[in-house]
Amino acid sequence: MATLPSKKPRKEKSSTKSPKKRDVKEKNNKAVTLDEVRKLGNDLLSSRVHLNNLPVLLSFVSPSPHSREFAVEAMISIQSFFVPLLSEMKSTGDDQDPETVFKSWLKERFNEFMRSLVEVAVSSETDDALNEVVLDTFMDIIKLGKNGSFQFDFYQNLIKSIIHSASPIDDLLNLLQSKFFKYADVRYFTYTSMEKIVKSIDTKETETKMPTSDSEEQLKFRNEIAIRNAYSVLSSLPPLDLGPEPNYEMWSENGISSKETKTSTKPSSTSVITKKLKLKFTKAWLSFLKVPLPLDLYKEVLATLYQNVIPFMSNPAILCDFLTRSYDIGGVISVMALSGLFILMTQHGLEYPKFYEKLYALLTPSVFLAKHRAVFFQLLDSCLKSSYLPAYLAASFAKKLSRLALSVPPSGALIIIALTHNLLRRHPSINFLVHWETEEEKKDADSGEVNESIDDAKETDCKPRKHKKRPGIDPFNNDETDPVKSNAMRSSLWEIDSLRHHYSPAVSRFVASLENDLTVKAKTTEMKASDFSSGSYATVFRDEIRRRIKQVPLAFYRSTPISLFSESDFPGWAFQSQPDENKIENGIEMINNAAEIDQSNVKRPRLEF
Repeated sequence: MATLPSKKPRKEKSSTKSPKKRDVKEKNNKAVTLDEVRKLGNDLLSSRVHLNNLPVLLSFVSPSPHSREFAVEAMISIQSFFVPLLSEMKSTGDDQDPETVFKSWLKERFNEFMRSLVEVAVSSETDDALNEVVLDTFMDIIKLGKNGSFQFDFYQNLIKSIIHSASPIDDLLNLLQSKFFKYADVRYFTYTSMEKIVKSIDTKETETKMPTSDSEEQLKFRNEIAIRNAYSVLSSLPPLDLGPEPNYEMWSENGISSKETKTSTKPSSTSVITKKLKLKFTKAWLSFLKVPLPLDLYKEVLATLYQNVIPFMSNPAILCDFLTRSYDIGGVISVMALSGLFILMTQHGLEYPKFYEKLYALLTPSVFLAKHRAVFFQLLDSCLKSSYLPAYLAASFAKKLSRLALSVPPSGALIIIALTHNLLRRHPSINFLVHWETEEEKKDADSGEVNESIDDAKETDCKPRKHKKRPGIDPFNNDETDPVKSNAMRSSLWEIDSLRHHYSPAVSRFVASLENDLTVKAKTTEMKASDFSSGSYATVFRDEIRRRIKQVPLAFYRSTPISLFSESDFPGWAFQSQPDENKIENGIEMINNAAEIDQSNVKRPRLEF
């Protein structure tokens, strides 16, 4: 082995040079051929006499597209040089000792090499082929360093650079996902890095450093990019294996043990690995959910939280604060938070006293046009399935839904009919809402008592007593957000009956089947909300044109019509091209003609409430 240098080699500057010096370096690199780069690497590996070739080779590790071959050759030579020395670069002893000086110099060059790899990996100028080679080189060093332990510090710098990168990171994440995220230790240290990195986003310290408005806007823009990239990293990680015998494959020799974990180098059992992964998974997501999320990202997180996050957390009840705050916001945010909140209530013992009050307030016409309305209606049907639901709550939801049926699209009317049908079957105590005739106040001939009215619908959950009702007046308060005060128990489902004459044939047919099902309950079952929850104008139209028509309506006339309406359609009215002003002066003649009509021929409408 060659003798060690007695003096400290000249300290080469890192890749963070000024633009002018970098341009000079690139010009010098262009004059070098590929064979010369390969010779520099061979000489470096052959003897320490050629140590000065190392800084030259480091200069070729750049994201420039025209120097891809040079970068690959340089990375192969540098990796082959550093791998045998990874365990020897720890500097100990006197700073004047030549061996210590040499190790310090090597460590600085090694850190510079790792920073260059990260810079090339996250650069937008790097093509896919070079990016794959860079990532393989970086991860191989991560695996081989520190006696087989995962080098967490370097890996955390890579994740941090990805999160704060202003360039697109989709291609790099796809490479990580396909080649490295399948390993349990890589996922473990990714969650650990995310927990630490996300906490540094949008802190008060960074806000005080930028007092001007332009700087605040720039800081806000960079933070938003970092938040979106952080969500991309978390979403690209595969779900945890929660099976009885999970098969964990490790990338490094010692698995999840490293200086960061402070554990022994003995392999851990599958149960211990699962517990640690769930703990790091929980901490990473909690740190992410604490940052101010953009509105579109907020909605996306809520839409997938119940499926991709809650089942894999060590203690899902920790999310109760986040979900309850989201549920209290109202509008679409509350609709999307309902899924996670429902899981916490039904599976993890969360108590939320105002749940049904908030759920009742979500029933607005806009929810029938929301993107995630299918999941909402299925959850709504599940929330109203309990047999312990008070009658006044069931009546309030049934009445609120029936009132919405008058203003929603046909697809919304179909899901309302299905939900109302299920409510009436599950809660027989509100069946009186289907048909409730009005009665005039009269005294009983024997007792002389008068039918008393109900003071409060909340007082009883059984069928209320008869009370005085004025024809044409609905006591239900549609603007009331509290279902207790809506007076639904004093009303009826006349809106559902009006759907018999809906302009959509699918709605009118469905209402007719509802009456038959309620009559013969033993032969029918509850309707699946999932069959109607995702409907739209397109689905209604598609189903209608597929129907086999048995009777075709025809417009047949024995003689050619000369007017749009005949006089028999409007008794008492005359349709003339030139009306006589003497006969219809001030409308008196028309009123007289209308008064002479035999009222017995006119059918009086029946009022039902």
